[in-house]
Amino acid sequence: MAKARDHVAALWRYARGVATGKIATGKYARLACQRHLDDFERSKSKAYPYEFDPRAAGRICRFAELLSHVKGKWAARGERIKLEDWQCFFLGAVFGWKRRATGKRRFREVYLEVPRKSGKSLLGAIIGDYCLLADGETGAEVYSGATSEKQAWEVFRPARLMLERSPALVERYGVEIWAKSILKHRDLSRFEPVIGKPGDGASPSCAIIDEFHEHQTPDLCDTMATGMVAREQPLLVMLTTAGSDVAGPCYEKHGEVKKMLDGIVPNEELFGMIYGIDEDADDWTDPKALAKANPNFGVSADAEILLSRQRQAVLNTAQQARFKTRHLNIWTQARSGLFNLHQWRLAGDAGLAREEFHGAECWFALDLAQKSDMAAFVELYKKDLDGATHWYVFGRYYLPEAAVEEPGPNHAVYRKWVIDGRLVATDGATVDYETIKEAVITAAKLANPREVVFDPYNATHLAQKLMDEGLTLVEYPQTPPAMAVPCDELVSALKDARLHHDGDPVLAWMAANCVGRFTRKGLLVPMKEKPHQKIDGIVALIMALGRASMGESKASVYDTRGVLSL
Repeated sequence: MAKARDHVAALWRYARGVATGKIATGKYARLACQRHLDDFERSKSKAYPYEFDPRAAGRICRFAELLSHVKGKWAARGERIKLEDWQCFFLGAVFGWKRRATGKRRFREVYLEVPRKSGKSLLGAIIGDYCLLADGETGAEVYSGATSEKQAWEVFRPARLMLERSPALVERYGVEIWAKSILKHRDLSRFEPVIGKPGDGASPSCAIIDEFHEHQTPDLCDTMATGMVAREQPLLVMLTTAGSDVAGPCYEKHGEVKKMLDGIVPNEELFGMIYGIDEDADDWTDPKALAKANPNFGVSADAEILLSRQRQAVLNTAQQARFKTRHLNIWTQARSGLFNLHQWRLAGDAGLAREEFHGAECWFALDLAQKSDMAAFVELYKKDLDGATHWYVFGRYYLPEAAVEEPGPNHAVYRKWVIDGRLVATDGATVDYETIKEAVITAAKLANPREVVFDPYNATHLAQKLMDEGLTLVEYPQTPPAMAVPCDELVSALKDARLHHDGDPVLAWMAANCVGRFTRKGLLVPMKEKPHQKIDGIVALIMALGRASMGESKASVYDTRGVLSL
């Protein structure tokens, strides 16, 4: 009798292999594995609210291997599913992590982004069948959701066929299989495809969204998530490849997962893995890139076919974008992040304090934006160490209380930062500039800044008040010529370990929101892709750097009676 496979051992083997570099993957698959290892170490303390249950991790994997293949050469041979190590990790981590207090599943959202032919629909079908039959949810409602009938059936069809070819499971769980639904009579659980929004009264326990990149709006996900509120351990699973719609909900979730894995915006209930090459480090024409990006390279992703398509793409520029998206998981039309977030984390030192820099050259900068939006006040200190200029930055941020409480993608982080003292919520529906004025005046008494730099938009009145207090105010236009040079210096300082901050999570979040845009004249400037992705603190920092890098300060704008030209 063959020895039963140890799926949990495969999970750990994969996680450690990826984390140590023994198994080549892209950055965000590696960070997902490292997160699992780090969380496991944290879970050794009873104070940590989550624990890893190897029995639950192994159970979902054993269930998967009771099912039969329904596509390809394996189906033709009537073979059962045999999970690859990366699939054991994915399924085992999603279902193995539990809440210590209740024993319920930790993760409520799951995001998996892999190149084509990696078996993501197969994984979706496995999860759907498991959540219907074996998840312990009474009256489970499992949906394969999509915006079109074709999409909806990509997961449901193989899930149904798997059960049709597994009569022992059907009999054990009392399953009745219909054309458009699967029913478990014992507790009236059901699994069915849904196009658009589920009907009134639906209470999904598990929703699987395949080909998420094809969704133009977040409506389906939002509706599913809303309907899950009555469930104790709901599961929203988003499966996708890279796409081209950088304005859609999938790319937004892609960015959210990256920020979570980068440690910028923690989310303990979100599990995410993104496979692909590292665009800033990998040569897409190198055959090794294929194995790095495709976890099922040489299995369901045929090696010879992929290598052939790579060679064709190298020779034919018209095929390159399609090849990179489908097989290397690169989003087309996506702009690259302006900053290396690993370097940004390394630049942080929680022990830094403003008081250490009394007497150092200092510049203040204000980016006030709209009165109903976020405002940033940045202090920048300069020190020359070993012949190199080092910059030390501290930020303060202000938002109207009404904006903090408003539902939206930033709601959770805004509230956390207010509680942590990183974000000031001013009374009412607009930013209280008087609060900012007092903060600047108080800080100036300690730091004695050379200048207070500001964008004239919406700031003239506040600037006049600060000037009345004896401060030197300098206008700084946020134009490409004015922003490009200090932006380059900020990127260089970060790369050369000359930029330092106190671990400010708000500024880190803003850095993660920044993408670089080249103007027609070749100037690199910061920008954001969506309105809710705030970058005000970074803009203020660049303005301060622009003035600080000029050497001796020029006269105040109020002395010259005009905008200072840079």
